[in-house]
Amino acid sequence: MTRCRDNSYSLILLALLTALWSAALWAATDTTEDEADVLSIGGSVTEIVYALDQQHRLIARDTTSTYPPDASQLPDVGYMRALSPEGVLSVAPKLILSEEGAGPPETIELLEAASIPFITIKDDYSASGVVDKILAVGQALDVEPEAQKLADEVASALNTAVERSAMAERKRVLFILSTQGGRILASGTDTAADGIIRMAGGINAVSAFEGYKPMTDEAISLAAPDVILMMDRRGDHSTGDADLFAMPAIATTPAAATGSVVRMNGLYLLGFGPRTADAVTDLNTALYEHD
Repeated sequence: MTRCRDNSYSLILLALLTALWSAALWAATDTTEDEADVLSIGGSVTEIVYALDQQHRLIARDTTSTYPPDASQLPDVGYMRALSPEGVLSVAPKLILSEEGAGPPETIELLEAASIPFITIKDDYSASGVVDKILAVGQALDVEPEAQKLADEVASALNTAVERSAMAERKRVLFILSTQGGRILASGTDTAADGIIRMAGGINAVSAFEGYKPMTDEAISLAAPDVILMMDRRGDHSTGDADLFAMPAIATTPAAATGSVVRMNGLYLLGFGPRTADAVTDLNTALYEHD
């Protein structure tokens, strides 16, 4: 009986949302050939749309799409991992371009059931991954020649940046995503942080696990990072240097002994978009500028 009620509720919700989308789409109908009808979800995808000079086609974006600054003028449909179908359909997109990881799954299922083209742009935290992402966005927007030109430029810049970042003696870098509640959430392998550290000439101090996981004090001490890498955050999520190095898990590390911490904008550092070559160079400089 419960399953039947759940299915009925989903069907009713889908019908209501489809009606909402249809009404919004009708209201937004324009006679211009290049009307704005694309929803971009994910900061790097939005950056690529702008880099391809296709920003006039954007009708909305998600909260992570903060660059370039002009993107903030677009309607915001919410955080990419916590999207509501009502919020998405209210802007009447005809095409949704999204980074991997958008959700929750039930929202994506409802959007797909509403017959809105939903294209997921795959992430691969490497130079070739950035190039593939640009080409995928270009194909989705039907601007392949422009995308190929941008991809070639970015590939050349990335190759140069990575070659310049090659170091004979590389530092061990620990990327900390969060220190909330005194628990350190750090990056293992197969993450954007792991990819950018390696491209910038560093060694990820953690190789025992994949993804982002909490680490014990003992594990961090054994990782022995020379540098702590963090996103440059503000407000409640920010941890000052003094508080960071006073944490028992960090206090015993070589990074604490030298006071070595690097903070960078999260989208710039981890986005793996058109600016990644610059991020690689800047991180390399920050890691080795005092040597």
